[in-house]
Amino acid sequence: MLLNRIRTVTELRSELDAHRTNGSTIGFVPTMGFLHEGHGSLLRRAREESDVVVLSIFVNPLQFNDETDYEVYPNDDALDDRIAAKYGVDIVFNPSVAEMYPDGTPKTSVRVSDVTEVLEGKYRPGHFDGVTLVVNKLLHMVEPTRAYFGEKDYQQLAVVRQMVADLSMRSEIVGCPIVRDEDGLALSSRNSLLSADQRRRALSLSNALQVGQHQFLAGVTDPEMLVSAVREVLESESDVKVDYVAAVDCDTLRPPNVLSVPFQLLVAATVDNVRLIDNCRVEG
Repeated sequence: MLLNRIRTVTELRSELDAHRTNGSTIGFVPTMGFLHEGHGSLLRRAREESDVVVLSIFVNPLQFNDETDYEVYPNDDALDDRIAAKYGVDIVFNPSVAEMYPDGTPKTSVRVSDVTEVLEGKYRPGHFDGVTLVVNKLLHMVEPTRAYFGEKDYQQLAVVRQMVADLSMRSEIVGCPIVRDEDGLALSSRNSLLSADQRRRALSLSNALQVGQHQFLAGVTDPEMLVSAVREVLESESDVKVDYVAAVDCDTLRPPNVLSVPFQLLVAATVDNVRLIDNCRVEG
């Protein structure tokens, strides 16, 4: 399959306007590339529900707190092409940094308050400002009927939904379930940076989430007690540095006084030098 790769906003809009004129629905999956089957699940859903599927690949420098992290972010164009072709992508939008930010650092910001101030927002200051700006730009460029985001980045999904609602944007934001390897590790582009031993230790994240679910089913409704049990699992592994463990309301991302279903359980930890996040919904 020969992919239709577009690198400029002008060409993208021209192409999509032609499809819209024909009444086509547009499904959009924004990514930073180095695609895996987690992205594939989003593309599959978009293919099932849309006439035209657009995949964007853009590593956004504005959402990285550490310039080194940005510079070493993995990429593999051949891999991205294979997955895009496998899931029937119609258009790959692959702009340069200069195309996305032609005047250098933008003078306009898009900031969502409250849901950005906890969890990832606390540990990665400015991260979500970069996310909301680039997602806002991409949604204006593509104008999709639906845009698909993975629930692994649960807070990001909540932030994007809030932004779209507040700005009365027409695109529907669709959350898609986490995809895991057979051993339980949530699929992530960063998993490629893990050695075999680091990967074994990284399983402490999904194992810890399971412990949290079991604790609730056993009758633990105190958020602090449940969080402590989850944290203990993570800290039992050597060289796993915990950023946070949180049991929160699914919408506000704030901890309730007493846990009741449903709630979201989230963890973030660094295995040696690789930072990973994971989460699950506890529904009883």
